[in-house]
Amino acid sequence: MRSIWNGAISFGLVSIPIKLVNATENHSIHFRQIHLADGGRIRYRKVCELDEEEVAGGEIGKAYEDADGTMIPITDEDLAQLPLPTAKTIEIVAFVPADQIDPLQMDAAYYLSANGVPAAKPYTLLREALKRSNKVAVAKYALRGRERLGMLRVVDDVIAMHGLLWPDEIRAPEGVAPEGDVTVRDAELDLADALMDTLGEVDMDSLHDDYREAVEELIAAKASGETVRPAESGDAGGGKVIDLIAALENSVQAAKKSRGEEGAGAEGQGDGEMADVHPIKKTSGKSSPQPTKKSTAAAKKSPAAAKKSTPKSTGAKKSTSTTKKSTAKKTATKKQTSSSGGSGTKKTASSRKRTSA
Repeated sequence: MRSIWNGAISFGLVSIPIKLVNATENHSIHFRQIHLADGGRIRYRKVCELDEEEVAGGEIGKAYEDADGTMIPITDEDLAQLPLPTAKTIEIVAFVPADQIDPLQMDAAYYLSANGVPAAKPYTLLREALKRSNKVAVAKYALRGRERLGMLRVVDDVIAMHGLLWPDEIRAPEGVAPEGDVTVRDAELDLADALMDTLGEVDMDSLHDDYREAVEELIAAKASGETVRPAESGDAGGGKVIDLIAALENSVQAAKKSRGEEGAGAEGQGDGEMADVHPIKKTSGKSSPQPTKKSTAAAKKSPAAAKKSTPKSTGAKKSTSTTKKSTAKKTATKKQTSSSGGSGTKKTASSRKRTSA
């Protein structure tokens, strides 16, 4: 890695030659400005306001603009004459616990590399002393024309330095907190704790920039002439929370589902989907149950069923009349039989009388 600054760490009377190397890099995708009419690139040129001519870099100097607009030239020689003991030195001024450093002060990060073989021993001494003390070193250093504040700590086997903002560069959070008194119930805190436990920890190395990957895919698709399909817009989640308890419960269930834990579905939801949170509407009275589609369809079918059952009842009437007719015939036959039997008896009696005479 290329060094951006060479100097030394001042550790009491011990001087440790070091090189300053950037510990971070920016992976953001940068765009150029173009002329929409012909695609030509737009460039910025440094032009003097007085003669409106372009000025080369070697002819450009520094100046401080006064309140009335007056320009006060400041040369590099002027700055070099200033008493700046940290111009080439990282001067350690104290060792403090790491929790005394406000994270709001954190700025750029650098690696400190031992510059040459003679620097290896004092470099290792400072590194091991920081490890054993469980403290960080607060130091002053100068970079890019100004004095800065830094924090030295150990990362693996390397001493790293975080640039710190000066305390007076941190703004007070005035007017940022919610206005008025807000009360949080214990049940809400319990659900928030449950959500935190469910989300748990994460491997920081697994996190990546999804937006940058999407931009890279977009550029590759347009470069190859492919049609770019618009991405599905998700719920931004910027709406007003109606029921905080329900939102927390749904968040816990969703977190469990995403991690594949058992029993992730909410009670009463077999598929485990997250229930929507809606405001509760008050009603003046009980509403009568609405008829379902099935009952309506059954009601429509009932007249046809009644028509179909009508012929059956007519047939039953016919069979009844037929039965009545057959019964009458049987009755008449019996009467004829009985009448015919009586006449036969009378004839037999008369014939017997004739025989006896």
